[in-house]
Amino acid sequence: MQISETINSTRLFNRILELGEIGRSEEGGVTRRALSAEDKKGHDLVIGWMKEIGMAVRYDHFGNLIGRKEGKQADLSPVVVGSHIDSVRDGGRFDGVIGVLGGLEIAQVLQEEEFDHDRPFEVIAFCEEEGSRFNDGLFGSRGIIGKITALDLNRQDEQSISRYEALRDFSDEIDPEKINESVLGVNDIHAYLEMHIEQGPSLEKEELAVGVVTHIAGPHWMTVTVSGEAGHAGTVPMNLRKDPIPAVAEIILYIENLCTDPLHAETVGTVGIVETYPGGSNIIPEKVTFSLDLRDIDLSRREKLFEEIQLKIEEVSKERGLKWEINEGMRVPPVSCTPRLTKKLQNSMEALGLQPHTMISGAGHDAMLVAEIAEMGMLFVRCRKGISHQREEWADQDDIAQGTKVLLDTVKELLNEK
Repeated sequence: MQISETINSTRLFNRILELGEIGRSEEGGVTRRALSAEDKKGHDLVIGWMKEIGMAVRYDHFGNLIGRKEGKQADLSPVVVGSHIDSVRDGGRFDGVIGVLGGLEIAQVLQEEEFDHDRPFEVIAFCEEEGSRFNDGLFGSRGIIGKITALDLNRQDEQSISRYEALRDFSDEIDPEKINESVLGVNDIHAYLEMHIEQGPSLEKEELAVGVVTHIAGPHWMTVTVSGEAGHAGTVPMNLRKDPIPAVAEIILYIENLCTDPLHAETVGTVGIVETYPGGSNIIPEKVTFSLDLRDIDLSRREKLFEEIQLKIEEVSKERGLKWEINEGMRVPPVSCTPRLTKKLQNSMEALGLQPHTMISGAGHDAMLVAEIAEMGMLFVRCRKGISHQREEWADQDDIAQGTKVLLDTVKELLNEK
C-alpha cells in the first residue's frame, strides 16, 4: 500500500483553529451549542470551505450538514467521513471538529490529486452530537437511522425554544415536518469512517499518535429523584427527618464502589448533576434529583449493574422512609466496529510506520448510530493529558495529520470498491 503524503497539515490545523475562534470566550473555552447563532457561524465557515473545494453542499431535515464530491458512478452509495462541530459549554476546539475538517482535507486532496474514484465521497457534520442545548445528544445520527420522535422535536432549551423551532429557523433547507425524507436505509452508505480525539489518556500513556477503535461503549442515561419532607434546618431533630440528601449520598457512593469493582473493569458510572429542591442553606430538601450515566461495551453487564443500582435506590429509600423515581433517558447498546474496516485502518497505519494499536471508546459517538445501517470504522487521535470537554483540550498538529493520512488511504481504497 502506498501511504499518502499529500495531507496539508498546516491548512488542516489552521482551519481547526479558525473554527475554534467561533464561540470562544476570553478564557479560551468554546461554546457552540447546536442550532445556535454560534453554530450557524461555524456551519457557514465550513460551507465556504466545502464550496471552495467544489463540493455540492446541502442540509437534510435533521440539520445535518453534508458536502458531496461526486464519483464516476453517481448511483453508487457514498463513502462517508463525519463527526460534529457543536460543542459543550466552555468546551474545547478539537472534539468532533478534527473529524469533520479531516474529512474536508481528504476531499481537498482527492480534488488536488485528481484522484479517480467510482463512488461519491461525502463529509457530514452531524447536528447536536453533544446534547448541550436540548439535553439529548446524537440527534442527527439518530435521525438518519429513523430514531427521532415528536418528543425529540418538542424538547425545549432553557429559553423555552423547541428543537422543532430551532431547526426550522436554522436554514431554509430544513423542514422538521419532512424528517422522514432524510431517514437512510442499509444501502445508502457504503462505509462510514470517523476520526475523533481520544478524550482519554491511553494513547498518550502508550506514546502513540493514533489508535483504531474496535468497540464503542453504549451509554444508559437516567435521572433519579429521591423525595422526602422539607423542613427547617434548625428545628427538625435529626432522628425525625426525612432528608433525601444522605440517601442520595449513600446511593452515589454505592455507584462508585460498584463501578470500581475489578469484576466491572470496563464499566463507568458518572453522576454529573445533583440538584436539591427548594434549595437553601437553612432548608432540609424536599427532594434531590441526580443524573446517572452508565457505560459499558458489554450490554448485559451494564444492564445488570443498572438493576443492582435500582435495587439499592429502592432499599435506601425504604430504610429512610423516602420515595424514589427513575426517568429513563438515552439507552444505546454498545457497538462493535466493522472488522474489515478496522483491519483496513490498521493496514494503513502499518504502511505509515505506525503501530496498529487497537482500543475501545468509552465515549459515545455518531459512529455507533450509523453502524445500524452501514459498515463503520473509527480512529482515535491522541489528546494532551486525555483532557476533553474543557478549554484546555488540545491535540497536536502532527498527530491530527497522521490520523488524517491513515483515513485518506482507507478512503481511497473504499472509493473504488464495487
